[in-house]
This record gives sequence, structure tokens and C-alpha cells, in this order.
Amino acid sequence: MPRRAHSDRSSIAETIAIGSELLVGGRSDSNSLFLTEALGRLGIEVRFKSIVGDDRSDIVKVLETAVQRASVVVLTGGLGPTIDDCTREAVAEATGRRLRRRKEALDGMTARLAQWGRVPNRGQLRQALIPSGAAVLPNPVGSAPGFSLLWKGATLISLPGVPREMEAIMQTTVTPLLAAQLESNNARQNPIVRMAFHTWGLPEADVDAKLQGLIPRHAPVDLGLLASPMGVLVSLTTQAHRPVGEAVLTTLAEGVRTRLREWLFAEGRDTMEEVVGRLLTKQGLTVAIAESCTGGLIGHRLTQVPGSSAYVDRGAICYSNRAKTDMLGVPAELITKHGAVSQEVAAAMARGIRERAGVSVGLSVTGIAGPGGATNAKPVGLVYVGLDAGPGDAVSKEFRFHGDRSVIKQRSSQAVLDLLRRWLIGKGGT
Repeated sequence: MPRRAHSDRSSIAETIAIGSELLVGGRSDSNSLFLTEALGRLGIEVRFKSIVGDDRSDIVKVLETAVQRASVVVLTGGLGPTIDDCTREAVAEATGRRLRRRKEALDGMTARLAQWGRVPNRGQLRQALIPSGAAVLPNPVGSAPGFSLLWKGATLISLPGVPREMEAIMQTTVTPLLAAQLESNNARQNPIVRMAFHTWGLPEADVDAKLQGLIPRHAPVDLGLLASPMGVLVSLTTQAHRPVGEAVLTTLAEGVRTRLREWLFAEGRDTMEEVVGRLLTKQGLTVAIAESCTGGLIGHRLTQVPGSSAYVDRGAICYSNRAKTDMLGVPAELITKHGAVSQEVAAAMARGIRERAGVSVGLSVTGIAGPGGATNAKPVGLVYVGLDAGPGDAVSKEFRFHGDRSVIKQRSSQAVLDLLRRWLIGKGGT
């Protein structure tokens, strides 16, 4: 979309994720996408994103930079009761305001804890400390309130880092607050509209090649690609006037669907497991899963979907060779002949779990997630997946994934679910 000059802060936002765990690994910042979409609906563009650890002076520096380039700054994290939660203190220091215990913050926190059969301890009382002059943002699902204030021409909003709490405050309080500010300042912008398309099975470079020439020159639309272990996300984004923007996106979206039809499995915020769940429900089918290298990840993903008890019967983690034989009936001689990581064993696992569960379809996966256990013939990332729906209706496939152990497990789970999705579509699903 057309970009504003960097010297103009109007309707530009920055998100700041606070927490040392976000810097050292093991945790990802899952709040930014939600905030970007929520602000975009107001016509506020998130142009900057910062991540900073639990160091008060570092947070102050990031805040000082943010207010020079954005009119809306949203912080997430650091509002908890522990000693490393220092966002309140950092905001107070940066803005030159004192922290004061606010009655509305204390009352809201006390009421929430009472619902859980608890009373505030000394640490939790810190959560009621709010910079003077700031507005308290009630937390409808948690104990830590947020707050907002104006500083150097920017609206500073501080929210809890827990996604559920952050989203609740954003929806109930922050969005109406920012909308009212834009209205009063006559700064209402066209909403930023974004369409997302999820693909699997095609590398990012190939997706890019297939979409070459899709966007006409000077069209007010940005095309974005984002690769992850779950596939390649394609996005179309515009901030054009609503009728113009919607018309252009409708045309371009059909172009994406046509060019990527074979690999496109979902749009919007849908996940592979949600798509598969709808197909299973529509066709009245049930499934059971035999997992080796994914260690239960496929079953976890399927059962994350509400209502999955209607189609998920059971799952078995058959990690050892003995488990494959004892639990699924995979012949020991088959494993000896072909190896546990083989197309033959994957097929036998899918058949075994289907027969024992008495379900419509059995799924399986076996592979080498690494970093050890590989040979020259069977490298790290070699994975076989299987599907069995009865005599004459079975398929198994080989994949060679790259990445660390976690990534290979994620890609393997996606491959199994996509195999099921394609099979279900072949059965007449849409």
C-alpha cells in the first residue's frame, strides 16, 4: 500500500513486547499479529515492532524511540506480580510520573482473585500501581489491569502479556478508546484490510514464482509471503477507500486461488486442523492416529478444535519398535526388513490403528526428527506418513524435511493432516 513519510506519525503504531524469555528462545511473541489486525481495522498501521527484555533502563530507551516515530505505542508484558515485571516502573520513569495505587485497579484485581478463591498477596498488590494521570484499563478475564496515557503526542497503552487477557482488554476498552480519539481529531483513516491464504507443500520461492505479475503496477495492494513450518502464508493488504479496496482485493484473491489451488488449504485465520475437522464432520467419518516421531502432536492439534470428540476416536504414541508391534500389530519381521522409518511400516501402522480402533480412517507417521538416529541411507528429516481407510483405499508418502527437531515434528504433523485433507476432498468434501 502507499506509504506515508516517516516524519508523519499520524496513524502509525509500534508494538513493544516485553520479556527476557522472548529474547532467549522457548517463547514467541504471539500478540503482534492480533494487535496488527485490531489496529489495522481502525486504519492504524503497525510499522514498527520491538522486543525488549525485563530491564527497566532498556524499556525506557525503547519507549523514548517509539514515541518519536509512532502516534500509538502498545506495550505487552511486564505487568505481573513478580520482581522482573517492571513495565509500570519503566513507563513511570520515562514519562516522569509517579506510581500510585489506584482504587479502581485494586478493586478490580481483588474482585477477580476473589472469584478464584484467593486474596491479593504482596506481589499482586504491585499490580494496582498505575502511573499518575493514566487511565486504568480493566481486565475482564485476569487480575492485572492495563493502563493508557498520553505522552509526547503519542497514546501509550500498556497491556498484560498473556494473550487471552491482552485480547480481552484490547477488544473491550482499547479499540473504542482509539476509535474515539481518531474521531475527535478528525483523523479517521480507511481501515487496513488484509486477506490471508495458507498453503502447504510448495516452497516459498515457488509460491513467489507462481504469483509473479499478479499485482498490477500502481495497484494499492501489498503482496506478502511468510514461510513457516506450517507452510507459506500469502497475504494481500490494502488501505484504499473501502469500495475500491474491496473490489481490487476480490479480483486479486481469485487470482491467488487460481494460481495456488493445488496447495491452498485455508483462508483467513483457519488452521489445517480446523479444515480437516469440518471435512470429517461433514462426511460423518472418524479417525485414529498412530504417531512415532511426532510424539502426540497430531492428536494434540486435532483435539484443539472444539467439537473434535465427534470425529477423533483415539491416538497412540508408538515410539519404540516394540510399541509398534504390541499396540498396532506391525510385524516385527517387517520392521527388521525395512526399518521402523519406512513406507511399509507407515502403511502397517495406519492399517493397525484403524483396525484396532474400528474407525473410518487410520493415520500414521514415522520418521527421524534428529539430531541423532540418522544414517547415510536415512538422514535426519526423512519422514513417512500413512493413511488407511480399508482394503484398496490406502496411501503412504515419503517426505524429506529440513530444520531442527521441533520444526521437523511440526512439518510432519502438517503433512499427515494435509494427506487426510486431500483424501477427504477426494471423497467428495469441499
